[in-house]
Amino acid sequence: MSLEKLMGERFGRYSKSIIQERALPDIRDGLKPVQRRILYAMNKDGNTYDKGFRKSAKSVGNVMGNFHPHGDSSIYEALVRLSQDWKLREPLVEMHGNNGSMDGDPAAAMRYTEARLSKIAGLMLQDIDKDTVEMTLNFDDTEKEPVVLPARIPNLLVNGATGISAGYATEIPTHNLGEVFDALIYLLKHPSASLEKLMEFIPGPDFPTGGIVQGVDGIKKAYKTGRGRIVVRAKTAIETLRGGRQQINVTEIPYEVNKAQLVKRINDLRLAKRVEGIVEARDETDRSGLRIAIELKRNANAEGILNYLLKNTDLQINYNFNMVAIDKQRPMRVGLKHILTSYLAFQKEVVRRRTNYNLQKAQHRLHIVEGLIKALSILDQVIKTIRASKNRKDAKQNLVEEYDFTAEQAEAIVTLQLYRLTNTDVTELEDEQAHLNKLISEYQLILGDDDELAKVVEREMKAIKKEFGNPRRTKIENQVQKLEIDTKVTVANEDVVVLVSHAGYIKRSSLRSFKASSLDENGLREDDYPLLVEQTTTLAHLFMFTNLGHVIYRPVHELADVRWKDTGEHISQTIGLAENEEIIKAMVFDRLDLPGTLIFATSDGQVKQSAYQDYQPGSRYKSHASMAIKLKSKDAQVVSVDYYEPTNESRSLLAISREGYAVRFDVADVPVTGLRTAGVRAINLKDGDELVDLAIVADGQRIASITQRGAFKEMPVDEIAVGARARRGELVLHRLKTHPHRIADFTAYDADFTGYFEVITDRPLFQDISVSDHHLGSIKSNGTFVIDTETQGTPVKLRVKQANILNDPEQQSLLK
Repeated sequence: MSLEKLMGERFGRYSKSIIQERALPDIRDGLKPVQRRILYAMNKDGNTYDKGFRKSAKSVGNVMGNFHPHGDSSIYEALVRLSQDWKLREPLVEMHGNNGSMDGDPAAAMRYTEARLSKIAGLMLQDIDKDTVEMTLNFDDTEKEPVVLPARIPNLLVNGATGISAGYATEIPTHNLGEVFDALIYLLKHPSASLEKLMEFIPGPDFPTGGIVQGVDGIKKAYKTGRGRIVVRAKTAIETLRGGRQQINVTEIPYEVNKAQLVKRINDLRLAKRVEGIVEARDETDRSGLRIAIELKRNANAEGILNYLLKNTDLQINYNFNMVAIDKQRPMRVGLKHILTSYLAFQKEVVRRRTNYNLQKAQHRLHIVEGLIKALSILDQVIKTIRASKNRKDAKQNLVEEYDFTAEQAEAIVTLQLYRLTNTDVTELEDEQAHLNKLISEYQLILGDDDELAKVVEREMKAIKKEFGNPRRTKIENQVQKLEIDTKVTVANEDVVVLVSHAGYIKRSSLRSFKASSLDENGLREDDYPLLVEQTTTLAHLFMFTNLGHVIYRPVHELADVRWKDTGEHISQTIGLAENEEIIKAMVFDRLDLPGTLIFATSDGQVKQSAYQDYQPGSRYKSHASMAIKLKSKDAQVVSVDYYEPTNESRSLLAISREGYAVRFDVADVPVTGLRTAGVRAINLKDGDELVDLAIVADGQRIASITQRGAFKEMPVDEIAVGARARRGELVLHRLKTHPHRIADFTAYDADFTGYFEVITDRPLFQDISVSDHHLGSIKSNGTFVIDTETQGTPVKLRVKQANILNDPEQQSLLK
């Protein structure tokens, strides 16, 4: 055989084995083979609820030696799980000793623990000795074991199942015994019942650990198709302690969540400062019940912290149904009605086989009783015949030949004890005969009439529900609650200074570190300079815009927290930028729901206005830049970004090209469009010209400009009339024939601003210019020279000096 064929054949056999005989439960009794063998072996051994406990090792050895030829550890683990009341809704085994815990602790070794079947497990095996199920030979053909247990309780739904095999996995949650029986009884009378009707009886899972299930649509989908997702969350309450502090008390946790790891996770989040306001989380579970206490600081937002913990810990989990079971030797994904229908069909078969067994037994006994009554009626002849016989065999032969007794009747007569030859015994036999005739007619009625059979099944189900039914533990809510996390819960509100540099370094520093250093001791390289230095809080939001039309978002609290003298982190550590891409503008906002707009201008003369709220960060903001504006041509670059919010004061937009043409138009002339748009034309450029900057201006303000030759000029905004956009514009320079001036950059400011401007050259070098040292120029002048381009380089940027803004709140308001 080729290796491929051999491997395929062998793996196919192996897969069939673990699917059918290891990992998946049978749809009828809801048990895997190892569980079935444990229950059967313990019952066969008399290790039942009404007798004393026995060593677990004895039961495990018995199972391994007779029925399950696998490791003792796997058998013992299965035995332990059958006893854990936080895993099974109705445990099938009772155990003395340490059988594990919700904290994930392992059970004690099997030589230390003792076990016996629980009372309800007796129902799983009830009537197994009455030929109710098929038996098969065990692994060494020395004795027989059941293919399936009679399972008088719907164990597959009540205790659920979990398992992984080859190509298949199963995840069936636990359910309430009484609810499942109610649905079965209804389905017994209404075989065509709809899923919606059955869900009136079984609204959803009922976990042994309680909790709250959210998402009826997920339950319905799972019950219909076998697959579906629900949310399971802990049961919590907020308690007010002395001194006005609050505490979150957890009294029920989601199914199969490790309690110790849950408490550790909450404390880890606190220590890592991922959530603000928790003093500590303690496990206060005792014999009275589960309890996790999460103590909060004074004035902490308890609801906000609880929402954060639900979202970021196992206080809330997603539970995925995958209801796969073995049905007629095949693995199938099954819905609720399929499971219930299969169980009902199996129970009818069990009752039918039991009734048939009882009928045969009653008929056999009736045959014997009739023989004994006949013998007693001719007692003297019978005795005479027996006395005349040679031996027992001869006596039986003579009775058969002389009185037409059958061989079985003759056997009963010769073994009859003398004391039973009294008159009272004849009466008892006649009573027994009448009783047997009644039983036989009842059995025959059940076997001949499906309605009578259904009545028996219903009656027995009602009796079991009455004895073992108990209230639902898990609460079901229709909708999945959306968890809104307030940033104030996860971040301590601290004042910080944020820096973004031209080269792409970003950081935040505490006010203490900032004030202990000079502004220039910012940790940047000599050829780098700050684009933004601003005092804000850790709850603020930083937006950085690049020349290629992208926006990078960072919550301030996520910026590297370093000393002011340190460099900080480079943006390329988390986000990859293009080779010629750089940050041109950084802005800090207090909120993400501001009503204003962002106004962009590009070098090819376009202007675009988009709502600020359109730039909400996505889920991948940490590793990806988002599109802020669509560039119309491949050579175009973003030259300005400003935040605009309408005020009572009339505002307009001023665009100036490199050749010195200026266009001023109303903000309202620019339509508000979406993110992936290129905007509209702001200025009509000549070939070879480009837009250098765009500013939001108001009447009475002034403009400061710098040319590539180092000439600085101040002029009133009012000299440029407000008109339509997309015009050629008017010159704000005096045109020279040789070595003409070109606008390098400009900025707008209020008339009473008395601070300094800063010119940055391409080297870069920095030159401060005092506003008071220069008089207002006219629209047609070129200003005065302030930069020696040969020694200092060509001016590329003009801005208000950062030190003025940071140290003088009045100057900040003037600039705004």
